Amino acid sequence: MIKVGILGAAGYTGGELIRVLQNHPQAEIVFANSESNAGNQVSDVHEGLVGETDLRFTAEMPFEQVDVVFFCFGHGKSEQFLKEHTIPENVKVIDLAQDFRIKGDHDYVYGLPEINKAEIAKAQHVANPGCFATAIQLALLPAAQLSLLKKDVSVNAITGSTGAGQKPCATTHFSWRNNNLSIYKPFTHQHLAEIYQSLNQVAPSNSPKGGAKGTIHPPLGGTEGGCSVDFIPYRGDFARGIFCTAVVKTEENSSDIIAAYKTFYEKAAFTHYTDKSIDLKQVVNTNKALVHVDAFEGKILITSAIDNLLKGAVGQAVQNMNIMFGIDETAGLRLKASAF
Repeated sequence: MIKVGILGAAGYTGGELIRVLQNHPQAEIVFANSESNAGNQVSDVHEGLVGETDLRFTAEMPFEQVDVVFFCFGHGKSEQFLKEHTIPENVKVIDLAQDFRIKGDHDYVYGLPEINKAEIAKAQHVANPGCFATAIQLALLPAAQLSLLKKDVSVNAITGSTGAGQKPCATTHFSWRNNNLSIYKPFTHQHLAEIYQSLNQVAPSNSPKGGAKGTIHPPLGGTEGGCSVDFIPYRGDFARGIFCTAVVKTEENSSDIIAAYKTFYEKAAFTHYTDKSIDLKQVVNTNKALVHVDAFEGKILITSAIDNLLKGAVGQAVQNMNIMFGIDETAGLRLKASAF
């Protein structure tokens, strides 16, 4: 059994992680940490778990009793936590925040299994990808490998309200979000840096430029000027899921492109290319990612869809845990989408 500790367990990702791990055949939750909820039953906060668990939140952090710790903190808090606390060297860490996603002065491996599975298997510390970043990378990675990203790429992606976290704010209240649509952080979203990092990783003419943060748009692909990923994020009037469209200008043969997409994902455990147009309901409440390509004159339209809390967060984190401990990559994650 893999002994698990969860920090920041009272938020959306913490609750979803508990839900997934409760049904994992080879994992056991040792502690779910939340100082503000210490002593309370987990199901009092995550009410969807009523009848599923008697687990209580704790202020304690008995790291010596676990094999792996999940950080379910807000962005910026993981790095600060590690400055103030010591985790035993033998305990693996999976961080769901953005603190260690960009390569730098740390040993965290970027946890996108579709391109980094071998490195994840050897890693002691993994930085789980962002939700928008996962959907966009899975849409664009095969195109980057084919050297198709020579001109600017237009990306639109819409996310559910759970992507904003559990704490209420002006743009998450039901009365504002319902029957509404809005954009935020156009061209400057924080996930752009990790998107460029991965695209450069798989591109044949691997650009040394990278490590950008926020508003910086490093070019992709060597000395020919590269490309910019022009990303417009949307807030949707639904709770879960991300639906992404990307337009890539190319004169390459569309049949060859589609064949390359199928090859790229043929061994992926949860990412599937489909010949049919996709919709969001196919992936909600699952760890699946679906990708589809439509060809038009001089361009292709790539569509991808994921559940932001699962493949975009804790599902992918558990997938990474499975890989790190050398067990079946799909263990505990064969979740089914609703038919309606």
